[in-house]
Amino acid sequence: MTHPAADPAAAAVGPLHAEVVGPEHLRADGTVDRLVLVHGFTQTARCWGDVAADLARDHQLVLVDAPGHGGSTDVEADLPTGAVLLGDTGGTATYVGYSMGGRLALHLALARPELVQRLVLIGATGGIDDEDERAGRRAADDALADHVEQVGVDAFLDEWLAQPLFAGLTPAAAAREERLANTATGLASSLRLAGTGTQEPLWERLAAIDVPVLVLAGVDDAKFSAIAGRLARSIGPNATVALVPRAGHTAQLENPADTASIIRRWFRAHPAA
Repeated sequence: MTHPAADPAAAAVGPLHAEVVGPEHLRADGTVDRLVLVHGFTQTARCWGDVAADLARDHQLVLVDAPGHGGSTDVEADLPTGAVLLGDTGGTATYVGYSMGGRLALHLALARPELVQRLVLIGATGGIDDEDERAGRRAADDALADHVEQVGVDAFLDEWLAQPLFAGLTPAAAAREERLANTATGLASSLRLAGTGTQEPLWERLAAIDVPVLVLAGVDDAKFSAIAGRLARSIGPNATVALVPRAGHTAQLENPADTASIIRRWFRAHPAA
């Protein structure tokens, strides 16, 4: 797996730690298409693998460490606050978010729409509708936070990556060594403050997003394929759904070539403002 080389001077570019990779100037007017990539829970900015390497050939990437992760391990933030910090870090750009990162990007698109030129969501959700189910998920996330503090990151990652949800990941794609940059305290904070159970349902607000949106899911991930369809319907005609073949929940890592190809085709059809 390839990780694009980061500019050391471009780390820690905002309230959240981030690395900037890719060309500085491509367009005739001296600007570039900027993509802000936001990872999922237990990952870091360096866990995008071959998708990031592909996109960095002709885009400037801002690879963000989400609150509680990587270089942002000491940042404690719920989803609305994390979205503000994300926008302050990435600026005006296309935002690409996976899972937890997708939920942060959705919050940003609703809170500060002027910063979001386009939105790419991978394995994301608008939240849990049922109040009792949401409360149950929050209790489970709190218990998981206690657990990671008890067993430590090393043992926790063994358990986390052993879930059926991640069965399609090869050891290289899982980027376990990169995930070890996280701390138990940071991961626990992320679960307690920004876990899925903490998220107020966004479904009724999604129609306010008026920029182009690409909603991706792995074709083998039945749950999030269905959620992807609901996200697109809730957003409206400016949203496009695409299913990545030969991939499950971590589509961008299980099948990076097709994921990058789908994103690139969609970019061509929906150029950044």
